Amino acid sequence: MLALQGFLTIGAFLAIVLGTRIPVAAALILTPIVSVLLFGNGAELGAMALDGVRTVAPVAAMIMFAMLYFGVMIDKGLFRPLVDGLLRFAQNDPVRVCLASATLPMIVALDGDGATTFLISITALLPLHQRLRINPLVLPGIVALAAGVMNLLPWGGPTARAMAALDAGAQHIFTPMIPAMLAGVAWVFFAAWWMGWSERRRLAREGHAETAAADMAPAAARPRGGPLFWFNAALTLVLIGCLFAHIAPLPLLFMAAFAIAVMVNYPKLQAQQDFIASQAGNVVMVVSMILAAGVFTGVLNGAGMITAMAQSLAAAIPDGASGHLSKIVAIASMPLSLVFTPDAFYFGVLPVFAETARVAGEDPLAIGRAAILGQMTTGFPLSPLTASTFILIGMAGVSLRDHQRFIFLWAFGTTLVMTLVSVLIGAI
Repeated sequence: MLALQGFLTIGAFLAIVLGTRIPVAAALILTPIVSVLLFGNGAELGAMALDGVRTVAPVAAMIMFAMLYFGVMIDKGLFRPLVDGLLRFAQNDPVRVCLASATLPMIVALDGDGATTFLISITALLPLHQRLRINPLVLPGIVALAAGVMNLLPWGGPTARAMAALDAGAQHIFTPMIPAMLAGVAWVFFAAWWMGWSERRRLAREGHAETAAADMAPAAARPRGGPLFWFNAALTLVLIGCLFAHIAPLPLLFMAAFAIAVMVNYPKLQAQQDFIASQAGNVVMVVSMILAAGVFTGVLNGAGMITAMAQSLAAAIPDGASGHLSKIVAIASMPLSLVFTPDAFYFGVLPVFAETARVAGEDPLAIGRAAILGQMTTGFPLSPLTASTFILIGMAGVSLRDHQRFIFLWAFGTTLVMTLVSVLIGAI
């Protein structure tokens, strides 16, 4: 019964998000509450919801102060030279812009942290996309694809969980998947090229190319920054270095950086208040969705629905399909990111699938390799169950439903391409 309740709850949530205009935050909060009340297992509803909120509170704090910090930097023109340089490289060509938009997050994602990847990539590239009038969904879509493939790295969350759950090393889970990962990278660049080509045609039809070209002359003529510019640049480099070095929790780093930045850049109290007020709309929208997601996952976990779904899903595999279990897991792994949190899947579902494969005579490690082809790798930048998704869409200024509709098939295509290569090389 709990498994059925869980699937119905998640199905109802996805239907509401994709099929109605109800705010995502409202759906995240109300769907699990109505579910446990209808099924009569809501005695600890308050405690379960607050447990979920406590879990995501540090992430909400980090995002809030990160958005405020980068808001200061954008307002003061820190990224203007970078944008101008990219614009000159792009030569008014959306194709080049989109290819650059795939390259940057792949480099930043070597850190293994999705939140950092999205914060840096969107902040650096959004002004360029806006100046060229590219579809607002293109940038978060390309960044999502790039970060998803790079999340296969062994120090990334999904692969690390798979290795821990199966008591295996990187040589067993990650190394055999390198050719598939490279194929995924190639697919991402193809997707970026295709989106850029489509935007090039659209902008030419709408007559925006001339306007964007005229923007390049003012960009080249802008004066270089003064002392405040170099202070902001140094502060940002120190912050990024601290993020990569993990010398302190991310929320504390962004809180401290914002406190310094706002005092230096806006010495007067009224100016500080005006700046914070100008950022309030976006900050409140993103933070509210993250806290709402905490309620959603807290209730599903606390009520036992996640565990029950994992068990029922594993039990539903037909005996005749056991020999092909790794391929089934690979193909289903990306959509399952919309249903299971990474911990629930890798520590709940994966061990059961692996044992089923072992009994059927299939390599249980192949199940782990299949899982990382999509479960919270290509799927995590679309999942409402991860806070990083809300960083991505919040920084880009798009809605979850529009983002999912735009990029789902491309992300699923990444998984299918990597699955095909994995089968051909015998990795799964």
